[in-house]
Amino acid sequence: MAEESESKSHFGTIIGAVFAILIITMLLTMTLVAANKQTYYSAYVSSGDDERAILGQVTDMRNTLGDEEGYEIANTMSTPMLVNDWKDPHRTLLVIADPEKPIDETEADSIFRFVTERGGKVVVAADNTNANRLAAKFGVTYLGDPLLDKFQTWRTYTDDGSSGAENWGQVWALASIREDVNNDNWAGGGFKPPGCTQTQIDNGEVDGCRMPVMFKSPTAMRWESVATDNVEHPDYLPRFVRTLAMASDTACVDRVGSNGCDDPRNPISNLSLLLRIDYPHIEANDLRRLAGEDGSTYGSLDVTGSIVFMSDPEPISNRFWDADRASETDVRQTCDTELIACWQRQLSGDSAWKGNELYFAALIYDMMEFDNEMLPYSIRLQFSEFRIVFDESRHVTGTLSNPFIETMSTIVLLTSDDFLKWLIVLNLLLLLLVSIMVVPEKENWRHVFDLTRFRERPNKIDPESYQQRMREALMTKVRLFYDLTRDEMAQKTPAETQSMIGDPRLVELAYSQQRTYSPEEKRQLLQTIRRWGKK
Repeated sequence: MAEESESKSHFGTIIGAVFAILIITMLLTMTLVAANKQTYYSAYVSSGDDERAILGQVTDMRNTLGDEEGYEIANTMSTPMLVNDWKDPHRTLLVIADPEKPIDETEADSIFRFVTERGGKVVVAADNTNANRLAAKFGVTYLGDPLLDKFQTWRTYTDDGSSGAENWGQVWALASIREDVNNDNWAGGGFKPPGCTQTQIDNGEVDGCRMPVMFKSPTAMRWESVATDNVEHPDYLPRFVRTLAMASDTACVDRVGSNGCDDPRNPISNLSLLLRIDYPHIEANDLRRLAGEDGSTYGSLDVTGSIVFMSDPEPISNRFWDADRASETDVRQTCDTELIACWQRQLSGDSAWKGNELYFAALIYDMMEFDNEMLPYSIRLQFSEFRIVFDESRHVTGTLSNPFIETMSTIVLLTSDDFLKWLIVLNLLLLLLVSIMVVPEKENWRHVFDLTRFRERPNKIDPESYQQRMREALMTKVRLFYDLTRDEMAQKTPAETQSMIGDPRLVELAYSQQRTYSPEEKRQLLQTIRRWGKK
C-alpha cells in the first residue's frame, strides 16, 4: 500500500511540474513575441526608437487623466466581456482605441448591457469597421473608408511659415460636449458659436460652446433609429442621441479611391465625426447622500449610461493630445483666417486650438457622474473614485501569443457565468480524482511490445449510433451559429429549425428516423456539415 501511495504521489508531482512548465513557457513566449510587435494606440507604450510609433500611442491621455486629473487608471488585456463584473460600473469608463481585432457579438452584448443596464461609460475610437458589431447595437455604422473634407481641413506649416500641401484627409471639426450640433441656430443660420474658455470648462458650463478638434484620416459614421427607440416596443429604451461633431456639407467618403468628392459613388452629406448616446434613469447601487445631511447610506440611485463613438483614434493620440507636442509636427494652434478652411472663421471668442486634451478631458468629465446630486460629496469631489479602463485586448498580438490571448478570452467567457464557473470547477476536481485513481500499477514506465496483441482492433461504432452522432453534431453547429442556448434551441419549432438549417439534405438527416445512409453518403454529409455556415 505504501508503494502504491508513493506511485500516485510521484505521478501527481510529474503532472503538476508539466503544467507549471507549460504555463511558464506560454508566458515567456507571449512576452518575447510582444516585444517584437509594434503596437499603436496603446496606453502603456511610452518609449521606443520610432518617433512615429510614440506619437501614435495614447500614453499622454493616460498620464493626463491619471496623474494630473486623478482618475483611477486600469486596463483589460483579455476581453471587454468583464465590464459587467467591475466594481461601480456607473463610475467606470472603458476606452477602446483603434480596435485592430473585430469586437465579436458576445463582447458587443456585454458592452451594450454595461451601458444600458449598469450605467457604464464607453469611448470607442475607430476608423474602420472592426467596431461595427458594437456600433450596430446603438444604431451606428462606421463607413470604414477615408473621409475627405475640402472645407474643414487643417494645414501643416514649416519653420519659415510656409504651408504644406493641401490634404483633405486632415480634418478639423468644431465639437460640442453635450449639445447636438445639428439642432443649433448656428448650424444653418449664420450664428457663430463661442469657443469654450478654460473658465467655462472648469465650471462645467459647456452647453453652448465649441472647441476645435483635430482628426487625421478619419472615416465617417451614420446613425439611424433602432427598434427599441419605439415607445411601443416591449424593450423600449429611452435615450438621447447627439451629434457632437460633423464634417462639412461637401465632405465625402472615398469608397472608390478616387481621392475626390466628384464621384457619385462616394457618399456625401450627413457625415458624423463624433456621436454621443446617453441612457438616463438607470438604477444603480452605490453610496447615496442623505437629503439635508452630510452623511450617506448605501442604496439605489439614478445614473446615466453613456457611449461616444469617434470616427478616428488619432484625436486622442500623443500627436494631437498636447498642443506643444503637436507644434513639433508642424500643427499650429491657429490657422490662416484668409483661408475658407480655417476653423477660427467659424468660432467667436476663444477660437485657438489648445490641443485635443482640453476637449476630451471635458467630455469624459461630463460623461461621468460628477453632477449626480444623489452621490455624496466624498465621491463627487474625488476623481480617484472614478475609474478609466483602457482596453488593450483589441490590439493584435504576435502569431505565437495569439492562442494564449484567445484562450484567456475563452476562459473569461466560460467563467463569467456563475453556473458554468462552478461546473468547470467540479469537472476539474473530477478529472483530478479520476487521474489519481487510474495510475498504472507497474514497476517501471518501460514500454513492452506484445506481438500477440498486434491484431486487436477497437470495437466498431454501430451505424445507427454514428448517424445519431452526425445528427447531434449538426444541431450543435446550428445552435452555436445562431448564438442560442440549449434551452432557446429546444424551444424552436421544427419548422423554425428547418428554416435555420436551410439545406434539404441536412434537414432530412436531422428529422428522418427511417432514412439510412451508405458510407459514401455519410462522408458527403460530413463534408456538407463542415461547410455549413461558412461564406
